[in-house]
Amino acid sequence: MRGSRPKKRVAALGSAGALVTATLIAGAVAAPTASASAGSGYGQDREARGAAIAAARAAKAGIDWQDCPADWNLAKPIQCGYVTVPLDYAKPYGKQIKLAVDRIGNTGTKAERQGALVYNPGGPGGSGLRFPTRVTNKNAVWANAAKAYDFVGFDPRGVGKSAPISCVDPQEFVKAPKADPVPDSEADKLAQRKLAREYAEGCQERSGAMLPHMTTPNTARDLDVIRAALGEKKLNFLGVSYGTYLGAVYGTLFPDHVRRMVVDSVVNPSRDKIWYQANLDQDVAFEGRWKDWQDWVAANDATYHLGTTRAAVQAKWLELRATAKKSPIGGVVGPAELISFFQSAPYYDSAWASTASVFSKYVAGDTQALVDAAAPDLSDTAGNASSENGNAVYTAVECADAKWPTSWRKWDRDNTRLHQDHPFMTWANAWMNLPCATWPAKQQTPVNVKTGKGLPGVLIVQSERDAATPYEGAVELHKRFKGSRLITEKDAGSHGVTGLVNPCVNPRVDSYLLTGKLDGADVTCAPHATPKP
Repeated sequence: MRGSRPKKRVAALGSAGALVTATLIAGAVAAPTASASAGSGYGQDREARGAAIAAARAAKAGIDWQDCPADWNLAKPIQCGYVTVPLDYAKPYGKQIKLAVDRIGNTGTKAERQGALVYNPGGPGGSGLRFPTRVTNKNAVWANAAKAYDFVGFDPRGVGKSAPISCVDPQEFVKAPKADPVPDSEADKLAQRKLAREYAEGCQERSGAMLPHMTTPNTARDLDVIRAALGEKKLNFLGVSYGTYLGAVYGTLFPDHVRRMVVDSVVNPSRDKIWYQANLDQDVAFEGRWKDWQDWVAANDATYHLGTTRAAVQAKWLELRATAKKSPIGGVVGPAELISFFQSAPYYDSAWASTASVFSKYVAGDTQALVDAAAPDLSDTAGNASSENGNAVYTAVECADAKWPTSWRKWDRDNTRLHQDHPFMTWANAWMNLPCATWPAKQQTPVNVKTGKGLPGVLIVQSERDAATPYEGAVELHKRFKGSRLITEKDAGSHGVTGLVNPCVNPRVDSYLLTGKLDGADVTCAPHATPKP
């Protein structure tokens, strides 16, 4: 399951009937430090050397900033450009790809400027190009940081405008209704396994040359080349969701290139978790946050009329699911599409009211609201291409980063067991990730995330009940990055904390970005305001 920033409509159809929300020198380019080979063995050393060569080249070339192309929908004064990186860092003079970047200058004085703040929103597969719009849209939460920093976004390798990959025709990808992710029989499982295998084959057919190089360590190396191209000796980085893992790997490979790093809603960086176990852990956390949402809906029964208890709301959900399974609503919304739509509520508090409202309308007899919200829009070819691309990158990176179980018996046993008590997301998530069991490209060993020489204090921000990146991930990274500080948002669970209004969290993030100072100890904050119905 992917963690990313909310899009206007959170629905992209996963590979195998599963679903996912569509959902970051001028002077000195340091030679690779000993820690640059924090992976394992000779190959990593070659890649570290390749990254240093590419960064030196980028520092010299800089970025040719221009007004953004009209179809990028990024109005002036945001500027766009490209940074060239090797496809394979072991061959720095071999095939090159171009990464799309954008920026907006700091809003304060020249004296206030502290360089560039580079952002990654998650995924894998999320685009960071909207980041500078936080300035043009006058986002109050980021106003202080914007005075000091240029806001820089980028499309990671394989994403959007950066050598995009694809695994299937986008219009086919979004077609609905998909099969119910929850299997009724061995035949259902066999059908899903076939879809997952075909999806992996499609990735190889359409994007095979890119697949071996679609790894988090390579994206971290790309980030260092972007740093150099920006003329920055050290990186200031804000990573959310998967962006926290990108930050963790960057901090391990390039510890002395980090100036400030904020990681928000943390992927567990343990090698044992990347990525198979991380997805199973997610299923448990999603069930918990789904219940939180149901409690809120029940507490607001006067508005939604869906029941005064969690059990009553769940009964309505099961009834809706059964109806859609028997006969897809509007001919297009079956259980798979329902999960895709409803999962935005456990992801983001900002989706609580809108999701409940659509559900409430349906129960009151208005089916159209649900069809509009949950069905694919086949006329939105650009949006569908973006969804398909995001899913392709998600799959490619997670499959390439680590060795996945190839035994179907293991997948079947683990997901059958989990589904018993955590039925909301388990099977949908399993099918989404199953292409990794038959992945056609090389699978790596994850980087051993740890503190290297020169790594400054990192700020970690996490809500206690996050569904997409469970709390234990923040605790694990905190242990591995010595001198880091953890801000816990207690009794909260929205994915992505730093963008929310919380008078305990926001000033601490500002203070760290502006001064580099961290609290003397970890901090527990009260939750941000509960959504209003």
